[in-house]
Amino acid sequence: MAFDLIKLLVDVFDPQPDEVVVVACDLPRRQEDDTPEWTDRRAMAADWRQAMADLGRARGFSTLPLLTYPATGANNSELPATGNLEGREVELAPAILQSTLALFLTQYSATAPLDGLTREKPDFRAASMPGLARCMQDTALAADYREVARRCAVLTEALRGADTVEVRFSTGDQCRFDIRFRHPEADDGFLPRDKQGDRIINLPSGETFIVPYEGERPDEPSRTAGILPVQIGADLARLRVEANRVVAVEGDGELVARLTMVFAADPARRNVAEVAFGCNDRARVWGNVLEDEKAGFHWAYGRSDHLGGTVGVAAFSSPAMVVHQDIVYAAGNPIQVLEASVHRDGQVLTVMHGGEYVIF
Repeated sequence: MAFDLIKLLVDVFDPQPDEVVVVACDLPRRQEDDTPEWTDRRAMAADWRQAMADLGRARGFSTLPLLTYPATGANNSELPATGNLEGREVELAPAILQSTLALFLTQYSATAPLDGLTREKPDFRAASMPGLARCMQDTALAADYREVARRCAVLTEALRGADTVEVRFSTGDQCRFDIRFRHPEADDGFLPRDKQGDRIINLPSGETFIVPYEGERPDEPSRTAGILPVQIGADLARLRVEANRVVAVEGDGELVARLTMVFAADPARRNVAEVAFGCNDRARVWGNVLEDEKAGFHWAYGRSDHLGGTVGVAAFSSPAMVVHQDIVYAAGNPIQVLEASVHRDGQVLTVMHGGEYVIF
Protein backbone atom coordinates (compact mmCIF):
# COMPACT_ATOMS: atom_id res chain seq x y z
CA MET A 1 0.00 0.00 0.00
CA ALA A 2 1.38 3.42 -0.97
CA PHE A 3 2.23 5.84 1.81
CA ASP A 4 -0.61 8.29 2.45
CA LEU A 5 0.72 11.47 4.11
CA ILE A 6 -2.71 13.02 4.55
CA LYS A 7 -3.95 9.89 6.35
CA LEU A 8 -0.91 9.97 8.66
CA LEU A 9 -1.52 13.64 9.51
CA VAL A 10 -5.18 12.96 10.28
CA ASP A 11 -4.50 9.77 12.27
CA VAL A 12 -1.73 11.33 14.36
CA PHE A 13 -2.84 14.95 14.83
CA ASP A 14 -6.55 15.14 13.90
CA PRO A 15 -6.28 18.93 13.26
CA GLN A 16 -9.42 20.84 14.19
CA PRO A 17 -11.16 23.87 12.66
CA ASP A 18 -9.59 27.18 13.81
CA GLU A 19 -6.20 25.59 14.51
CA VAL A 20 -2.95 27.12 13.21
CA VAL A 21 -0.21 24.78 11.98
CA VAL A 22 3.46 25.58 11.37
CA VAL A 23 5.99 23.31 9.66
CA ALA A 24 9.66 24.09 10.29
CA CYS A 25 13.11 22.94 9.24
CA ASP A 26 16.66 23.94 10.16
CA LEU A 27 19.24 25.24 7.68
CA PRO A 28 22.96 24.46 7.59
CA ARG A 29 25.00 27.42 8.75
CA ARG A 30 27.74 26.63 6.22
CA GLN A 31 27.35 25.15 2.76
CA GLU A 32 30.00 22.54 3.53
CA ASP A 33 27.86 21.22 6.42
CA ASP A 34 24.97 20.31 4.12
CA THR A 35 24.28 16.73 3.06
CA PRO A 36 21.99 15.16 0.45
CA GLU A 37 19.85 13.73 3.26
CA TRP A 38 19.47 17.15 4.87
CA THR A 39 18.62 18.73 1.53
CA ASP A 40 15.94 16.12 0.91
CA ARG A 41 14.51 16.62 4.40
CA ARG A 42 14.01 20.31 3.64
CA ALA A 43 12.13 19.26 0.51
CA MET A 44 10.05 16.91 2.68
CA ALA A 45 9.28 19.82 5.01
CA ALA A 46 7.89 21.76 2.06
CA ASP A 47 5.85 18.69 1.05
CA TRP A 48 4.46 18.24 4.57
CA ARG A 49 3.64 21.94 4.79
CA GLN A 50 1.73 21.70 1.49
CA ALA A 51 -0.11 18.59 2.68
CA MET A 52 -1.16 20.43 5.84
CA ALA A 53 -2.34 23.40 3.76
CA ASP A 54 -4.41 21.08 1.55
CA LEU A 55 -5.86 19.33 4.59
CA GLY A 56 -6.57 22.68 6.21
CA ARG A 57 -8.70 23.83 3.33
CA ALA A 58 -10.89 20.77 3.80
CA ARG A 59 -10.99 20.93 7.60
CA GLY A 60 -11.05 24.66 8.22
CA PHE A 61 -7.66 25.31 9.82
CA SER A 62 -4.77 27.48 8.60
CA THR A 63 -1.15 26.67 7.84
CA LEU A 64 1.63 29.25 8.12
CA PRO A 65 4.40 29.57 5.51
CA LEU A 66 7.40 27.28 5.98
CA LEU A 67 9.45 28.40 9.00
CA THR A 68 13.23 28.04 8.80
CA TYR A 69 16.02 28.75 11.25
CA PRO A 70 19.82 28.29 11.50
CA ALA A 71 20.75 24.82 12.75
CA THR A 72 21.74 24.57 16.40
CA GLY A 73 24.57 22.13 15.71
CA ALA A 74 23.65 19.71 18.52
CA ASN A 75 20.68 17.59 19.49
CA ASN A 76 18.34 19.27 22.00
CA SER A 77 20.27 22.51 22.25
CA GLU A 78 18.22 25.66 22.69
CA LEU A 79 16.76 27.14 19.51
CA PRO A 80 18.27 30.33 18.05
CA ALA A 81 16.59 33.66 18.77
CA THR A 82 15.46 34.31 15.22
CA GLY A 83 14.23 32.46 12.14
CA ASN A 84 12.70 33.22 8.76
CA LEU A 85 9.01 33.16 7.87
CA GLU A 86 8.00 33.96 4.31
CA GLY A 87 11.21 35.84 3.61
CA ARG A 88 11.24 37.98 6.75
CA GLU A 89 13.21 37.61 9.95
CA VAL A 90 11.07 36.79 12.99
CA GLU A 91 11.62 36.05 16.65
CA LEU A 92 11.58 32.28 16.60
CA ALA A 93 9.72 31.33 19.79
CA PRO A 94 6.83 33.80 19.26
CA ALA A 95 6.57 32.67 15.63
CA ILE A 96 6.24 29.04 16.74
CA LEU A 97 3.71 29.93 19.42
CA GLN A 98 1.44 31.57 16.85
CA SER A 99 0.45 28.00 16.11
CA THR A 100 -1.41 25.30 17.99
CA LEU A 101 0.54 22.53 16.21
CA ALA A 102 4.18 22.53 15.09
CA LEU A 103 5.95 19.92 12.94
CA PHE A 104 9.76 20.12 12.99
CA LEU A 105 11.61 18.19 10.27
CA THR A 106 15.19 18.88 11.31
CA GLN A 107 18.79 17.77 11.19
CA TYR A 108 19.28 18.40 14.93
CA SER A 109 16.65 17.41 17.46
CA ALA A 110 14.46 20.24 18.75
CA THR A 111 12.52 17.99 21.14
CA ALA A 112 13.75 19.61 24.37
CA PRO A 113 13.13 23.26 23.43
CA LEU A 114 9.76 22.35 21.88
CA ASP A 115 8.83 20.58 25.09
CA GLY A 116 9.59 23.83 26.91
CA LEU A 117 7.29 25.73 24.56
CA THR A 118 4.42 23.32 25.25
CA ARG A 119 4.67 24.40 28.90
CA GLU A 120 4.31 28.07 27.93
CA LYS A 121 1.06 27.66 25.97
CA PRO A 122 -1.62 25.12 26.92
CA ASP A 123 -3.07 24.96 23.40
CA PHE A 124 0.18 23.98 21.70
CA ARG A 125 1.62 20.61 20.74
CA ALA A 126 4.57 19.57 18.60
CA ALA A 127 6.11 16.70 16.66
CA SER A 128 9.90 16.54 16.52
CA MET A 129 11.42 14.63 13.60
CA PRO A 130 15.23 14.94 13.75
CA GLY A 131 16.83 12.94 10.96
CA LEU A 132 13.54 12.12 9.23
CA ALA A 133 14.21 10.37 5.93
CA ARG A 134 11.95 9.68 2.97
CA CYS A 135 12.61 5.93 3.20
CA MET A 136 10.79 5.87 6.57
CA GLN A 137 7.55 6.24 4.63
CA ASP A 138 7.96 2.54 3.78
CA THR A 139 8.98 1.44 7.29
CA ALA A 140 8.28 3.06 10.68
CA LEU A 141 5.92 5.76 9.38
CA ALA A 142 3.82 3.03 7.77
CA ALA A 143 3.27 1.11 11.01
CA ASP A 144 -0.14 0.20 12.36
CA TYR A 145 -0.21 2.87 15.06
CA ARG A 146 -3.05 1.15 16.89
CA GLU A 147 -0.64 -1.75 17.50
CA VAL A 148 2.17 0.66 18.35
CA ALA A 149 -0.08 2.31 20.95
CA ARG A 150 -1.04 -1.07 22.40
CA ARG A 151 2.59 -2.05 22.84
CA CYS A 152 3.44 1.31 24.38
CA ALA A 153 0.60 0.85 26.87
CA VAL A 154 1.85 -2.62 27.86
CA LEU A 155 5.36 -1.27 28.48
CA THR A 156 4.05 1.75 30.36
CA GLU A 157 2.09 -0.47 32.71
CA ALA A 158 5.17 -2.66 33.24
CA LEU A 159 7.30 0.34 34.26
CA ARG A 160 4.69 2.17 36.35
CA GLY A 161 5.55 1.89 40.03
CA ALA A 162 8.64 -0.25 39.41
CA ASP A 163 11.95 0.44 41.12
CA THR A 164 14.56 -1.06 38.79
CA VAL A 165 15.25 -1.98 35.18
CA GLU A 166 18.06 -4.52 34.78
CA VAL A 167 19.67 -5.14 31.40
CA ARG A 168 22.22 -7.78 30.38
CA PHE A 169 24.04 -7.27 27.08
CA SER A 170 25.55 -9.66 24.54
CA THR A 171 29.02 -8.41 25.56
CA GLY A 172 28.47 -9.93 29.00
CA ASP A 173 28.08 -6.50 30.61
CA GLN A 174 25.07 -5.49 32.65
CA CYS A 175 23.56 -2.36 34.14
CA ARG A 176 20.90 -1.62 36.72
CA PHE A 177 18.76 1.50 36.17
CA ASP A 178 17.15 3.04 39.25
CA ILE A 179 13.65 4.23 38.26
CA ARG A 180 12.29 5.04 41.71
CA PHE A 181 10.38 8.33 42.00
CA ARG A 182 9.80 8.46 38.25
CA HIS A 183 6.85 7.99 35.90
CA PRO A 184 7.00 6.31 32.48
CA GLU A 185 5.83 8.14 29.37
CA ALA A 186 4.70 6.73 26.02
CA ASP A 187 5.46 8.18 22.60
CA ASP A 188 2.70 6.23 20.90
CA GLY A 189 2.06 8.21 17.73
CA PHE A 190 -1.09 10.04 18.82
CA LEU A 191 -1.14 13.80 19.38
CA PRO A 192 -4.67 15.21 19.08
CA ARG A 193 -5.45 18.70 20.26
CA ASP A 194 -7.05 17.55 23.51
CA LYS A 195 -4.30 15.10 24.50
CA GLN A 196 -3.59 15.17 28.22
CA GLY A 197 -0.10 15.02 29.69
CA ASP A 198 2.97 15.25 27.47
CA ARG A 199 2.20 17.23 24.30
CA ILE A 200 5.23 16.40 22.21
CA ILE A 201 6.05 13.28 20.21
CA ASN A 202 8.62 12.00 17.76
CA LEU A 203 7.64 10.79 14.33
CA PRO A 204 8.10 7.97 13.58
CA SER A 205 6.75 7.06 17.03
CA GLY A 206 6.79 3.95 19.14
CA GLU A 207 8.57 3.88 22.49
CA THR A 208 7.96 3.95 26.21
CA PHE A 209 10.61 5.79 28.18
CA ILE A 210 11.49 6.77 31.72
CA VAL A 211 14.22 8.95 33.22
CA PRO A 212 16.32 7.14 35.83
CA TYR A 213 16.36 8.69 39.29
CA GLU A 214 19.20 11.23 39.20
CA GLY A 215 19.93 11.48 42.92
CA GLU A 216 18.38 14.90 43.48
CA ARG A 217 16.81 13.96 46.85
CA PRO A 218 18.91 14.74 49.95
CA ASP A 219 20.67 11.67 51.36
CA GLU A 220 19.13 9.45 48.66
CA PRO A 221 21.79 8.58 46.04
CA SER A 222 20.80 7.01 42.75
CA ARG A 223 21.31 3.26 42.49
CA THR A 224 21.90 3.29 38.73
CA ALA A 225 25.18 1.40 38.27
CA GLY A 226 26.98 -1.04 36.01
CA ILE A 227 28.66 -1.18 32.62
CA LEU A 228 27.08 0.16 29.43
CA PRO A 229 28.85 -1.12 26.31
CA VAL A 230 29.05 0.98 23.14
CA GLN A 231 30.36 -0.40 19.84
CA ILE A 232 31.01 1.22 16.47
CA GLY A 233 32.59 -1.09 13.92
CA ALA A 234 35.27 -3.10 15.68
CA ASP A 235 35.77 -0.49 18.41
CA LEU A 236 34.20 -1.37 21.78
CA ALA A 237 34.02 1.01 24.73
CA ARG A 238 32.64 0.25 28.16
CA LEU A 239 31.08 3.09 30.12
CA ARG A 240 31.32 2.54 33.86
CA VAL A 241 28.29 4.00 35.63
CA GLU A 242 27.98 4.82 39.32
CA ALA A 243 25.14 6.77 40.95
CA ASN A 244 23.62 7.46 37.51
CA ARG A 245 26.80 9.06 36.19
CA VAL A 246 29.31 7.86 33.61
CA VAL A 247 32.47 7.88 35.72
CA ALA A 248 34.90 6.23 33.29
CA VAL A 249 35.28 5.12 29.67
CA GLU A 250 37.18 1.83 29.56
CA GLY A 251 38.91 0.09 26.67
CA ASP A 252 41.22 1.02 23.81
CA GLY A 253 40.82 2.58 20.41
CA GLU A 254 39.40 5.63 18.70
CA LEU A 255 35.88 5.22 20.11
CA VAL A 256 37.18 5.24 23.68
CA ALA A 257 39.18 8.40 23.00
CA ARG A 258 36.20 10.07 21.36
CA LEU A 259 33.76 9.24 24.17
CA THR A 260 36.30 10.29 26.78
CA MET A 261 36.42 13.72 25.12
CA VAL A 262 32.61 13.91 24.92
CA PHE A 263 32.20 13.37 28.66
CA ALA A 264 35.22 15.46 29.62
CA ALA A 265 33.79 18.45 27.73
CA ASP A 266 30.99 18.96 30.25
CA PRO A 267 30.16 17.08 33.48
CA ALA A 268 26.41 17.26 32.82
CA ARG A 269 26.88 14.99 29.82
CA ARG A 270 27.74 12.18 32.23
CA ASN A 271 24.13 12.02 33.42
CA VAL A 272 22.20 8.87 32.45
CA ALA A 273 19.15 10.67 31.08
CA GLU A 274 16.78 8.00 29.75
CA VAL A 275 16.05 4.30 29.58
CA ALA A 276 13.56 3.25 26.92
CA PHE A 277 11.96 0.42 24.98
CA GLY A 278 11.25 1.08 21.30
CA CYS A 279 8.31 -0.98 20.06
CA ASN A 280 7.46 0.04 16.47
CA ASP A 281 7.49 -3.31 14.66
CA ARG A 282 8.05 -1.64 11.27
CA ALA A 283 11.14 0.26 12.44
CA ARG A 284 14.45 -0.89 10.98
CA VAL A 285 18.00 -0.27 12.14
CA TRP A 286 20.20 1.52 9.63
CA GLY A 287 22.20 4.08 11.60
CA ASN A 288 19.47 6.72 11.90
CA VAL A 289 18.76 7.25 15.61
CA LEU A 290 15.21 8.56 15.04
CA GLU A 291 14.18 5.21 13.57
CA ASP A 292 16.74 2.95 15.26
CA GLU A 293 15.52 3.84 18.75
CA LYS A 294 11.94 2.85 17.87
CA ALA A 295 13.13 -0.70 17.11
CA GLY A 296 14.31 -1.75 20.56
CA PHE A 297 16.05 -0.98 23.83
CA HIS A 298 18.08 2.21 24.25
CA TRP A 299 19.38 4.62 26.84
CA ALA A 300 20.66 8.18 26.62
CA TYR A 301 23.09 10.53 28.32
CA GLY A 302 22.96 14.27 28.99
CA ARG A 303 19.85 16.43 29.19
CA SER A 304 16.74 14.93 30.81
CA ASP A 305 14.37 17.72 31.84
CA HIS A 306 12.31 17.43 28.65
CA LEU A 307 11.55 13.80 29.55
CA GLY A 308 10.72 14.34 33.21
CA GLY A 309 14.20 14.51 34.74
CA THR A 310 16.12 17.25 36.51
CA VAL A 311 19.09 17.97 34.23
CA GLY A 312 18.38 20.94 31.97
CA VAL A 313 20.29 23.65 30.15
CA ALA A 314 21.37 25.33 33.40
CA ALA A 315 23.27 22.18 34.43
CA PHE A 316 25.66 22.55 31.48
CA SER A 317 28.59 24.94 31.34
CA SER A 318 27.04 26.68 28.33
CA PRO A 319 24.11 26.13 25.94
CA ALA A 320 26.61 24.98 23.32
CA MET A 321 27.49 21.99 25.51
CA VAL A 322 23.90 20.73 25.85
CA VAL A 323 23.27 17.28 24.42
CA HIS A 324 20.85 14.38 24.74
CA GLN A 325 22.32 11.40 22.91
CA ASP A 326 20.68 7.98 22.51
CA ILE A 327 22.58 4.69 22.40
CA VAL A 328 20.57 1.90 20.71
CA TYR A 329 20.76 -1.90 21.03
CA ALA A 330 17.96 -3.02 18.72
CA ALA A 331 18.33 -5.96 16.33
CA GLY A 332 20.80 -4.90 13.65
CA ASN A 333 23.13 -3.17 16.11
CA PRO A 334 26.45 -4.85 16.97
CA ILE A 335 25.42 -5.24 20.64
CA GLN A 336 22.17 -6.95 21.59
CA VAL A 337 20.11 -7.17 24.77
CA LEU A 338 20.25 -10.71 26.11
CA GLU A 339 17.71 -9.97 28.81
CA ALA A 340 15.85 -6.96 30.17
CA SER A 341 13.67 -7.16 33.26
CA VAL A 342 11.60 -4.84 35.42
CA HIS A 343 11.64 -5.21 39.21
CA ARG A 344 8.81 -4.16 41.53
CA ASP A 345 8.54 -5.08 45.23
CA GLY A 346 10.74 -8.13 44.78
CA GLN A 347 8.81 -9.35 41.74
CA VAL A 348 10.61 -9.71 38.39
CA LEU A 349 8.94 -9.20 35.00
CA THR A 350 10.96 -10.21 31.94
CA VAL A 351 10.49 -7.73 29.10
CA MET A 352 13.09 -8.97 26.61
CA HIS A 353 14.95 -12.26 26.18
CA GLY A 354 17.46 -13.14 23.49
CA GLY A 355 17.01 -9.74 21.85
CA GLU A 356 13.25 -10.21 21.43
CA TYR A 357 10.26 -8.88 23.35
CA VAL A 358 8.44 -11.49 25.40
CA ILE A 359 5.96 -9.14 27.06
CA PHE A 360 3.55 -8.55 24.16
